[in-house]
Amino acid sequence: MIENLSEIRQEYTKFSLDISDVHSSPFHQFKDWFEVAIKSDLFYDPTAFNLSTCGVDMLPSSRIVLLKSFDEKGFQFFTNYSSEKGIDLDENPFASMLFYWDKLERQVRIKGKVEKLSDLESDNYFNSRPYESRIGAIASSQSSVLDSKLSLEENILELKKKFPKDPPRPNSWGGYIIRPDSFEFWQGRESRLHDRIKYSKNESNWDIQRLYP
Repeated sequence: MIENLSEIRQEYTKFSLDISDVHSSPFHQFKDWFEVAIKSDLFYDPTAFNLSTCGVDMLPSSRIVLLKSFDEKGFQFFTNYSSEKGIDLDENPFASMLFYWDKLERQVRIKGKVEKLSDLESDNYFNSRPYESRIGAIASSQSSVLDSKLSLEENILELKKKFPKDPPRPNSWGGYIIRPDSFEFWQGRESRLHDRIKYSKNESNWDIQRLYP
């Protein structure tokens, strides 16, 4: 039995974050932190982030997805358009992202509007994936009910016979880009007095503010 959860505590002491030290661009600030996470070799997959969406039912849903590209236009990920998150984004094209790099005592929250990538962008990424992953994307009706694992495995075998090489991207699978209007950089600090720096998009640039812990 797990007991006394309230007594589990962790002090955050590794780094600090001051508003005078951050970049004027949140994308530049994210790039710096992301590169540290990548180069630290402390994480199984530092590209993983929590994606939260909400459809017309107004019930939030979260899952871990992988960041595949980013620049000052936004952050890209790929998925099945018919999945739960795809349906949510059709109904309500806004989402939030959360990166949490625990061993650096850092997290980044990003919110913004979501758009589908072009067919060409989705094709280019799909064709760069390993063969098995492409077959899996064709075979999976992501988030729908699966009668048995055996039926999925049989479907995969049939698809491999049909497409022994260069399987095409299905219309139900592709990319999204999140175009941020808000960033928050969180650095854990002692006594829960965490450093929080928020960027909010204005008409021409970004407003930068420090938040209470």
